[in-house]
Amino acid sequence: MTLPIRETESPSKSCGTPLKLAALRRTPRLDKGAPGDKRKEIGLYFTNTFDTYTRLFDCLADDAGFYQKSIPLRHPLIFYLGHTATFFVNKLVLAKLLPERINPHMESVFAVGVDEMSWDDLNDDNYDWPKVSAVMDYRARVRSAVLQLIDTLPLNLPINWESPWWPIIMGIEHERIHLETSSVLIRQHDLARVRPRPEWAPVQETGEAPTNELITVPAGTVRIGKPYEDAYYGWDNEYGEHKAEVEEFKASQYLVSNQEFLEFVEAGSYEHDRHWSDEGRSWRQFTGARHPTFWHWRNGWLLRLMTEEIEMPWDWPVEVNYHEAKAFCEWKGEQTGQPIRMPTEDEWYRLCSAAGIEEVGNNAANANLHLDHGASSCPVTRYRHGEWFDVVGNVWQWTETPIYPFDNFKVHPLYDDFTAPTFDGQHNLIKGGSWISCGNEARLSARYAFRRHFFQHAGFRYIASETKAAQPNAYYESDRLLTEYAEFHFGDSPFGVENFPKALADLALEAMRGKSTEKALDLGCAAGRSSFELARKFNVVEGVDFSANFIRLGVEMADQGSVRYSLAEEGELVSYHTRRLKDLGLDACAQRVSFHQGDACNLRPQFTGYDLVLAANLIDRLYRPRRFLDSIKERINDGGLLIIASPYTWLEEHTPKEEWIGGFKKDGENYTTLDGLRDHLSSHFRLVGKPRKVPFVIRETQHKHQHTLSEVTIWERLPR
Repeated sequence: MTLPIRETESPSKSCGTPLKLAALRRTPRLDKGAPGDKRKEIGLYFTNTFDTYTRLFDCLADDAGFYQKSIPLRHPLIFYLGHTATFFVNKLVLAKLLPERINPHMESVFAVGVDEMSWDDLNDDNYDWPKVSAVMDYRARVRSAVLQLIDTLPLNLPINWESPWWPIIMGIEHERIHLETSSVLIRQHDLARVRPRPEWAPVQETGEAPTNELITVPAGTVRIGKPYEDAYYGWDNEYGEHKAEVEEFKASQYLVSNQEFLEFVEAGSYEHDRHWSDEGRSWRQFTGARHPTFWHWRNGWLLRLMTEEIEMPWDWPVEVNYHEAKAFCEWKGEQTGQPIRMPTEDEWYRLCSAAGIEEVGNNAANANLHLDHGASSCPVTRYRHGEWFDVVGNVWQWTETPIYPFDNFKVHPLYDDFTAPTFDGQHNLIKGGSWISCGNEARLSARYAFRRHFFQHAGFRYIASETKAAQPNAYYESDRLLTEYAEFHFGDSPFGVENFPKALADLALEAMRGKSTEKALDLGCAAGRSSFELARKFNVVEGVDFSANFIRLGVEMADQGSVRYSLAEEGELVSYHTRRLKDLGLDACAQRVSFHQGDACNLRPQFTGYDLVLAANLIDRLYRPRRFLDSIKERINDGGLLIIASPYTWLEEHTPKEEWIGGFKKDGENYTTLDGLRDHLSSHFRLVGKPRKVPFVIRETQHKHQHTLSEVTIWERLPR
């Protein structure tokens, strides 16, 4: 039953005869429709979600179950009862849609969950949790406040990231995520702390488990990533662009069933280290796992469901974490002699295409999703998709792919830490949804990821492929200096000041007109933008920098065509950026560029024979600049150019004062760096043209930038 939209009484724990849960409504289109109808649809979507979530907690046997932890890694369930309501308030206050908080104490206590880094991050903190009745009353007040907003907030379609309605949809979809994750915690709870409820009854069907077989998925192109004007709500990680060519592979017809996984258990594979990764072996040894966590042995195997144990349904999908699934694949490969593993995210989308699945989120799909069929898994033979079964639904499916950002990824300012903290290579994507996945979770575009030791309503299917699973670049550089230079080289041009590394490269290429452009050296290359720009004309460009970290940025850009980094905005707040060679028109140049760590004052012999040496903002950071100037002639071909750019910021922390080229009194007169350059270079170079000032701006935060002028001089190597 769905309560009326304007119902404001507290939805509380059920008494007497339980009512059947209302069917879970689908996530609404946000781009078209009559505003009045859309307002009503969103109101029903909210109450359907809010009240279903409240009634999930009827599965607890008594109030004590709210305060006893299901697992040490998470808060007790009282936190999750209050958290989703607090989320609404915090986001609506942040969006300036609520003028004041409803209960500041509750909104502090229930604001932040636990994100453990490892299985042994036991959280024994004690909290002064409110009473269940107080939290229920708080939820009722939040429900009323959100409905008041839905009734009165001006509505213009489409609803997009900038719309005041976006945080309302965000709160609803957030609660649908917690409907699932809280059901997992209830499933992990002490059996004495829960009670079966008819409205949360599991599927009753079971039978003989099938024999799995591998079926070919043809090669093809995958294009994923939502446009920002998409018609349906999405989390930040779903937006952007990604394209991949997927080689042919074979996918198991069924999800791995409890019966199929039993062979792995009975083979003693939980005791055999060779099937487990180092991380998986450490998890297994710490936990003492000998079988799947939801399997219990009492004179026979039982399966723990959300509120009860049942005799093992062998034809249901096994539910395990990534480590167990990975070990099974290693064992299966050993048994069959085939290269067995889990699919990547790209391969899962290829499987969807081969199975004829285009979208499932807004229909009563032929799949075990949306609580449409019961509060549990069901036989792996029940829902067919093309030649396969359960390509979507029943249980989530682990993939080999750590979550990563698509090109053009952005974070929403109201929830800037939804995904970005998981771009660490330690959170693997799960795809397809489970029996309780609903709303955004059930759409093909959904991208949810969990730590590999984590338990969800998740299982897996395996594939056979000679192609190794690609590991995408998920990492965002966060080192302050490196991110500033990444932005300086590849980012925006603030205040209309031209990108400095590009400006120097353009100046150099103009000066090289009529000269040989076979080989160039970008000395002090930092993140490497000038190196790529020089490669527009030069056949070989070598970038050299003293810093291995700077070189890593250049290599990453050359190898992967992009770099990712976070920029300081203010205090601890950051923004996330992806910069691509393709967008700079330099993707064809990467093959002509190489990067090397080196010391400009002591270059290795192979760095020679250059038609151009560019030394940008380098000499006033060298510990022996005189040695550099006196020896650089050996590296440059006759008629070649040496271009030096520097703001002449001499500091003793970088360069001993006796090594300064200029910026001091000599014989009682001002002696500039340009004077010093002439004295050191004139025997072997001639100054071409006049020195010129080239400005550059380095961004430190969104409100602080450094504006500097670098003096550029061009020196031509005289014939020997």
